[in-house]
Amino acid sequence: MSRFEDPIACTACPRLAEHLAGIRRRDPEWHALPVPAFGSLDAQLLVVGLGPGEKGANRTGRPFTGDVAGELLYPALHRFGFASRPEPLGADSWANPAMSLSNCRITNAVRCLPPANKPTTAEIRQCNHYLGKELAAMPKLKAIVVLGAVAHQALLWSYGLKAKDYPFGHNVRHQLPDGRTLVASYHCSGYNWRTGRLTRESFEAVFAGVKSLLA
Repeated sequence: MSRFEDPIACTACPRLAEHLAGIRRRDPEWHALPVPAFGSLDAQLLVVGLGPGEKGANRTGRPFTGDVAGELLYPALHRFGFASRPEPLGADSWANPAMSLSNCRITNAVRCLPPANKPTTAEIRQCNHYLGKELAAMPKLKAIVVLGAVAHQALLWSYGLKAKDYPFGHNVRHQLPDGRTLVASYHCSGYNWRTGRLTRESFEAVFAGVKSLLA
């Protein structure tokens, strides 16, 4: 198993590093740094998002915590036994570590908040080697849920695979060369939720399938 450490001090992308430095000057109490993954490297399930939301993980320092996306993700994880509670926030503040994950880890394709929530292709590529190392450091990993087409593409890049051979679609499964199962899902963003592209039922169906797969 390869050793993996979250790149919490990485400044390899100048545009992103400058953007985060500006946020820290504006809001010194915010995290505004590369966001570490949440959960154990011994988990069988890895959830891969696109990147931190400005007022979510970029503020709190924990993936999908503090914004609308977490209001879909964590209840789904809780329903199928992957999270200790349905609410991503602690009782007193976002810093309360009351939430814990079970047999699940959450990470992002891009660890830093990009301007306008849009990383460049070069930035996704730059961060991709961290995802590859993370995958190599998870000896028990069996299922990978990617949230959105960008995370799907990043995951394939980390394997050296082509998107045409592993097309993206909601709740579509692919067998990866190492025997792990890739499960694609629409991103649990506020936009997808508000427009009805993704419903709570269709999103939870993804994790119901993963639960059966792991069982």
